[in-house]
Amino acid sequence: MLPLPISSSRKRRLSRSGLRHRRSVKDALLTRARITNLGLSLLTCVAVLSLLFNLSYHLSSPTNSTYQSLHRPLPFDILSTIQRHDVLSTIDHLIMVPGHAIWKGTDVRRRLDEEEWILEPYQRGGGRVDAFYRHIAAGAELAKEDEHSLLIFSGGQTRPTSTSTEAGSYMRLALAADLIPSLPTPSSRIPGLLRATTEDYALDSFQNLLYSIARFHEYTGRYPSHITVVGYEFKRQRFTELHRAALRWPPGRFHYIGIDAEDEELIKAQEGERLNGYLPYTIDTYGCHDMLLSKRRSRNPFIRFHSYHSSSPELVPLLNWCPGSSDGGRTAVYGGPLPWDTMQ
Repeated sequence: MLPLPISSSRKRRLSRSGLRHRRSVKDALLTRARITNLGLSLLTCVAVLSLLFNLSYHLSSPTNSTYQSLHRPLPFDILSTIQRHDVLSTIDHLIMVPGHAIWKGTDVRRRLDEEEWILEPYQRGGGRVDAFYRHIAAGAELAKEDEHSLLIFSGGQTRPTSTSTEAGSYMRLALAADLIPSLPTPSSRIPGLLRATTEDYALDSFQNLLYSIARFHEYTGRYPSHITVVGYEFKRQRFTELHRAALRWPPGRFHYIGIDAEDEELIKAQEGERLNGYLPYTIDTYGCHDMLLSKRRSRNPFIRFHSYHSSSPELVPLLNWCPGSSDGGRTAVYGGPLPWDTMQ
């Protein structure tokens, strides 16, 4: 027997029943409580993911991870090679001579021969080489006069045709000319210590100053209380007004001795300094953007980098400071704590 057909009225009842069931499920899902719980769950997931991302970034960022690691003791393989004599405890005056070229010679009698130097085209002629030597000699003479000073020649491995650093070549020339003073030692069994060293990583004048402070600390175990820079007279304002202020170094504890080349192109050199040195730093105080950064990169052909993150941990935030729009502009001065804040 065939099944009886479903009446049309029964079909309508079944249809209405299914429709009511679907609506009840939909209404239950779309009630205010369900929406609120779902939204809360989504917001919680987003917040947790954001927290995990920021924590991961914070822990992995170079500045933070480096800064934290530097406050742990240095590894034994580094500390075991370092021996600072007590006589260094009286050293508090940094005398810095920034490098401008590389002396490749061996005969001090030929120190003024341009062929004994690695020079940029604009450095040839006009007595530039003589000025370099007079900077070296003046710095050494100041160091001899002050037994509490440390002479630092500063300048990196800037020329692709030489593995020497500017600082190292200046030091070689000073040693060859017998200009370097020594530290007095309490015993004849302790060899005389040179009161001069090199800072081998700076790529421009700002780094000459900052890195020499860090190198002073690396060498003596303390920061200087006075700084004297010996360089070109036409660069005086760049150092005294811009670089010193960028480091917040007290003006009363900063001195500059300027020695220019004795030539007829001084006016040209002064204009070059204004356009290519002084003015760029007035709009990019720390030299970490655009043209000034490009100069640093071009002067680092061997991809060298310094050790001051580990030897001078107090300076890590300053070493990493590169202000931008979020910091108040490229001239925003670093405002964090510095070892010389208590100086007057």
